[in-house]
Amino acid sequence: MNNNKQMILIAAALSLLSGSALAMDSVVLDGQHLTQAQAWEIADGAEVKIAKQARKQLGKAHSLLMDAARLGKPVYGLTVGVGLNKDHKLFSANGELSDEVIKASKSFNYSTLRAHSAGIGEAMPVRLTRVALAVRLNTILSGHTGVQPYVADLYQAYLNEGITPIIPSRGTVGEADILLSSHVGLAMIGEWDVMYKGKRVSSASAMKAEGIKPLDPVGKDALSILSNNSVAVSYAMKGYRDAAKLIDVTPTVFSLSLEGLNGNVAPFLPQTNNIRPFPYIKEATTEILADLDGSYLWNVNDERSLQDPLSYRTTAYTLASAKDALDNLGNVIEVQINHSDDNPAVVMGDTADYSQHSQVNKYLVEGKGGVFPTTNFEPLPVALATQQLSIALTHMSHNSAMRTIHLSDDHFTHLPRFLSAPGNNGHAFGAIQKTFVDMQVRNKMLANPVSFDGIAIAGNIEDTFTNLKLASDNLIQIVDNTNVMYGLELLHSTQAIDLRKLANSQLKLGKATQAMYQAYRKEVPFVSVDRPFTPDISASHAFIMNY
Repeated sequence: MNNNKQMILIAAALSLLSGSALAMDSVVLDGQHLTQAQAWEIADGAEVKIAKQARKQLGKAHSLLMDAARLGKPVYGLTVGVGLNKDHKLFSANGELSDEVIKASKSFNYSTLRAHSAGIGEAMPVRLTRVALAVRLNTILSGHTGVQPYVADLYQAYLNEGITPIIPSRGTVGEADILLSSHVGLAMIGEWDVMYKGKRVSSASAMKAEGIKPLDPVGKDALSILSNNSVAVSYAMKGYRDAAKLIDVTPTVFSLSLEGLNGNVAPFLPQTNNIRPFPYIKEATTEILADLDGSYLWNVNDERSLQDPLSYRTTAYTLASAKDALDNLGNVIEVQINHSDDNPAVVMGDTADYSQHSQVNKYLVEGKGGVFPTTNFEPLPVALATQQLSIALTHMSHNSAMRTIHLSDDHFTHLPRFLSAPGNNGHAFGAIQKTFVDMQVRNKMLANPVSFDGIAIAGNIEDTFTNLKLASDNLIQIVDNTNVMYGLELLHSTQAIDLRKLANSQLKLGKATQAMYQAYRKEVPFVSVDRPFTPDISASHAFIMNY
């Protein structure tokens, strides 16, 4: 084996061990088993393949939709909504859709994509847009859209060839991202811009360069491309991913603060928490105790309080609640990205439930299935779970703010006020409290629920809202603000520990806290005299995000 091949195999093995996705990796989508991790792999360049059974199901669903039209069933974009009179014949003598109907349906589809492309704001990041495309392709492959199979082929081609539609980031009320996702269809028909090979170019030129035929939409194609929640869900997925990392680092950040305070470990013992086993309490306290393994806090200390401030004592509860909320959001996202949110829905197979009623029977198609009006575009479960996580994280950030304030208070630490180093007669950490208080005030504002805010539109038909995209934006910002706050907490806790070490050079930290302390000190040194703290805050923020 030559050296080049050896290097390739080694790189591939290292990639598998690290969980990263190389270009040679692939993800097979079948409409049912997409994970969030796989969606991010696709975003990072993994090849997309379509399962054979899912592709076959696409064809069957499209045929069923055409059968529904043949029988005069209401099919939005085909038999209704295209300006045709009821007395117009839809099918020709050979059973094909008449030229008149095809022309009207295509006109309706083009017009729909153009008129609904009405977003505002900066473009979505390419990586998030690719997540949205992957999610929408997977939900199309669940087999309930009725689109031409070529629509799925285009999503696949866009992902595999690196063609990313420019999608505005604002302009949705959270009942399907109609005004945003329409830009995907607009690109597919060759009338919009995309990012391609690092540049913004026309979609027509990018598709031509890759030998991709533009979409000629008909029937339900446009509606299925624009009426879904993949854009907002991609932001919810980012919020989930960011929050998971924040929650993961929380026990160690907190444990360092407890060591900086000379705090009491009693509130985290199994003897106290087994009494009331709320979800994730045992997991949260076990992680904290593990991080403190080897710490001086396990040795009795005459200066240690019997009961610390609540922001210390209740942190396991805030952490446990955040874990619970994170788990809930993950579960509803999994449902969302593996099932159709189309309206109407094409349902194959047995649809006999309530078919004895004429109202239901009107949606059925010759025993093959049916085309049903739905409210599957409603993402309220995801919006509520997103907001619940935002609330839980804001409780965590509140505790962080209060813990950091206490670390500057000599009444609690018995250390110099504002953690001043010996000989530093300046402000020390007295002024920078405003920074993390600012972050906490912002978090409290962002955590307010937005899912019931809105104004009835579309002739008072669309009169409920979820604002999932806004709720997801808020979650993402709360996580980032809390990362800043954790960085500031580390600035204080490590300073407190160093001051304690000046008095006791043999002071021992926990194994995990010692590792974080040492890594942090490589980025932010001890504050011996007053200095500009803006660089330290920036470095601390980056440290938390990358730890």
